[in-house]
Amino acid sequence: MARTVIDLDDTQLEAAARELGTKTKVETVNAALAFVAGRRRRAEVFDDPFVWGSPDMADPEIRAAARR
Repeated sequence: MARTVIDLDDTQLEAAARELGTKTKVETVNAALAFVAGRRRRAEVFDDPFVWGSPDMADPEIRAAARR
């Protein structure tokens, strides 16, 4: 693992910790990273368009347009 110094939004970090059930900053950041990194796999495995936020976001063209 790499040691990295970053500025974190304490309010967002606390909210994420409550949501993820983590106790430390390191646990929270690592759990959040794992969750986001696994999102595509979950979408593919479960064929779940809601992983992207709404059924429309399952459409690659809509996702691409949303990034612009």
